[in-house]
Amino acid sequence: MTQVSQEFSALKSYLESHTREMVHLESILTGIQAIAPESGGDGESKKCAALEQWLKENGITRFEHYDAPDSRVSSGVRPNLIATIPGNKDDYNIWVCAHLDVVPTGELSLWDTDPWRVVEKDGKIYGRGVEDNQQGLVSGVFAALAFVKQHIIPEHTIKLLFMADEECGSAYGMQYLVKNHIDLFGKNDLILIPDGGDGKGETIEVAEKNILWAKFHTIGKQAHGSRPDLGRNAMLAGSELALQINELENFFNKQDSLFDPPYSTFQPTMKLSNVSTVNIIPGDDVFFADCRINPCYPLDGVRAEIKNRISAVEKKYGVKIEMTELQAEQSKATSPEAPVVKHLAAAIKGVHGIDARCIGIGGGTVGAYLRNAGFDCVVWSTMDELAHQPNEYAVVKNIALDAMTIAYMASEL
Repeated sequence: MTQVSQEFSALKSYLESHTREMVHLESILTGIQAIAPESGGDGESKKCAALEQWLKENGITRFEHYDAPDSRVSSGVRPNLIATIPGNKDDYNIWVCAHLDVVPTGELSLWDTDPWRVVEKDGKIYGRGVEDNQQGLVSGVFAALAFVKQHIIPEHTIKLLFMADEECGSAYGMQYLVKNHIDLFGKNDLILIPDGGDGKGETIEVAEKNILWAKFHTIGKQAHGSRPDLGRNAMLAGSELALQINELENFFNKQDSLFDPPYSTFQPTMKLSNVSTVNIIPGDDVFFADCRINPCYPLDGVRAEIKNRISAVEKKYGVKIEMTELQAEQSKATSPEAPVVKHLAAAIKGVHGIDARCIGIGGGTVGAYLRNAGFDCVVWSTMDELAHQPNEYAVVKNIALDAMTIAYMASEL
């Protein structure tokens, strides 16, 4: 047996025998509500402190804080914590990046259990955040802890990053780190973000669609319902613009098989109330659109075409339309040939016994900020994708398997 396989055998044995401790850590984290102030919460500081204390008690003792100031929360900061497990070499690091914050519970009546207390049933644990993103967090922690507890020095330094603010845009999390502490990351680092995946663990996310969220405010002239000739119907104009936005799916129509669906989507979504009764011609109307655009189309080109369509609707109906961008992100892709992809695929094969495949997603992750800054990264986990849903759960077996995969990735290099 080779040295590497002997090491991994010891790591695997440790992880197989410590699934109860994984559930226990999930229970500790779930009981601390780490919700952003935008959603009525007080941030992640209490959860981060509890995690740091647990790590210290279990043998991981090297920490660095890169906290982002935020006067809206009681601690005054949004925590970004790095735990380091030194390796034999520092030519590059192996990163596991997970976020501390969770979304609110939503409608409590839809939950079968208390969302802030872990309940275990049929091999699954239920609770808010147990999958998103505590599953990946706990898998990364125990993969690193296996090296510590088995007194094995990893060949390359392992870095565990626990981020703030992923659920509300990452301004105080990954965006803050990339803007203010870019030297933390190296161009040759292998960066894993365990914040998305599939039930088999076979898909490695290497690309994201460009995202544009927009608000369209149509300003016309209110009038009596019997005299539309005296008004300018903002709802009518806004409705035509909504159809024009949706029609962009036929305009920007190149397909990319990396994604599902393979085409760009331009979908009108939320609409605000306008008038309070039937017999009023609305002079004011607001709707929103969620656009997920294949990377071959830069956002500036999309903006230009939207502007053309706004102008045409304004001219036709005699209205004024204001567009506000709520979110705009475009991301470079990680090459399927990048070292991080190759090493992760080998680890998936070694632990799961399956051949991984690369995909793109329509959603957004913190990977976009790293890729745009020039760092290859991948998003991967073994999960049923229950994020943000009532009765969110994580499969206990998957927490352990993903920890083994990360440990394999670190030990086989």
